Amino acid sequence: MPIYEYQCKKCGHEFEQLVIGQDCPACPECESKEVCRLMSCCGFVSKGAGGQTIASSASASSCSGCSASSCAGCGH
Repeated sequence: MPIYEYQCKKCGHEFEQLVIGQDCPACPECESKEVCRLMSCCGFVSKGAGGQTIASSASASSCSGCSASSCAGCGH
């Protein structure tokens, strides 16, 4: 069962929610059902030959100081 990240369209609160099936979560701050799912960063470690680390996570490669929820949001 996936945990998704959401942002409330009414109050702007960002939260995570375990979602089962087609359930639509409500904002825990204002209880609005007007929420949009955010693009989540996934973290991983890739080991190359000999065990050296090749990449550490998606968020490590993002721009410093960027507030976009994905790199597509800021154009880099």
